[in-house]
Amino acid sequence: MLPSENRLRRRQDFATAVKRGRRAGRPLLVVHLSRDGDPQGQTDRTSDSRPHVAEGTPSARAGFVVSKAVGPAVVRNLVKRRLRHLVRDRLSRLPAGSLIVVRALPQAATASYQDLERDLDAALKRLLRTEPAATAPTGAGR
Repeated sequence: MLPSENRLRRRQDFATAVKRGRRAGRPLLVVHLSRDGDPQGQTDRTSDSRPHVAEGTPSARAGFVVSKAVGPAVVRNLVKRRLRHLVRDRLSRLPAGSLIVVRALPQAATASYQDLERDLDAALKRLLRTEPAATAPTGAGR
């Protein structure tokens, strides 16, 4: 189980991670990672729409999207439990204040725990490797 301070719960937090974050797709899942967990960097209309951030240094927070396309409730819950367990062990690798949304694709229903782990690790490796490149000078290499 994920600790409460590491969970995404509000629609606004999910939207921030999906719209402002980077995306890495794999055969079983899609991972959205937003390092913009800092509410001061956002220009929303009201202060109530800011993402929930605990006092002090914000920890990385994760949310999961497992639609009915994945399967019946029993299968969806199994996939969510597996993904929560996998992400919990990897939260320490993420930058403080980052938001991560893991969306399971229909193929995740029949995937093994090891297959989900492989896809999640590959997606996170790609996202964490490419994050610093986004801050490189724009005139380099294009």
